[in-house]
Amino acid sequence: MTVRKFLHNFEEYFCVWIMAVMTVLVFFQVVNLPVEFNASSRAKEQLATLGIVGSGDMTYVRKVLNAAALTYVAATLQAILTLLYYVMLVSGMRRSD
Repeated sequence: MTVRKFLHNFEEYFCVWIMAVMTVLVFFQVVNLPVEFNASSRAKEQLATLGIVGSGDMTYVRKVLNAAALTYVAATLQAILTLLYYVMLVSGMRRSD
């Protein structure tokens, strides 16, 4: 086995390992999305129920908590796209063999 072949195999296995980790991460984030949206809606209810935020300020609270929940959507999309990048990278490596 030449050094070049060894490095190519190492790079491919490393990418496959990263794909496995990213798959777990994507799964966790997809499962976590409804939990985060539920937490934001419960926070809105609690803030209104306990009188911490007045009715005039609830518009702003909704905007902020919705934006906070959307950060999880952005993180999930980023993780999915990163996983797809590694899938394409590994499939390209195998085609060149």
